[in-house]
Amino acid sequence: MGERIELVYTAEFAEVHEAVRVRLRSTRWWRLLRWATRGVCALAFLVAGAGLAVGDVAGAVKLVFLGAVAVACAELMPWVSARSLFRLIGSQGEARAIVDEDGGRWISRDTDTTIRWALLTRYAETPRLFVLFTDRTSGTGFAYLPKRGLAVPGDEERLRAVLDRSAGRA
Repeated sequence: MGERIELVYTAEFAEVHEAVRVRLRSTRWWRLLRWATRGVCALAFLVAGAGLAVGDVAGAVKLVFLGAVAVACAELMPWVSARSLFRLIGSQGEARAIVDEDGGRWISRDTDTTIRWALLTRYAETPRLFVLFTDRTSGTGFAYLPKRGLAVPGDEERLRAVLDRSAGRA
């Protein structure tokens, strides 16, 4: 029998938000969306500046507003996604995660979900979390494991070792 690490925790919004941000940063479409919205904002400011030069103040204000709204929407997306997920996850109360050589199992009041390593092929580590990702071809799924849920300080190293053997670092 191989390593088996258990975590017990309740959901915290800051951790869910961090996990969503880490997952989004690992996708190409997210980086493209953020650069595109910043490009739209920069272009709006340039065109607004040209409009101001010829005296079209109303048009310039509309363009600046459009650029700012585009950037704000893109920057708020992780928070909105995390808020929605947190409501779902947080309503389950205490969660227990068991990670071993086969994969991960998450148990809460109303759920019992097992995900094998064949689906969770990559992971990233932050100071507070391990964030596990599905393969790029499988979509944008993820799971997270808060380090504060580990019972013994040495469990963090054991968990990292299991993840290194079972999934690649993102």
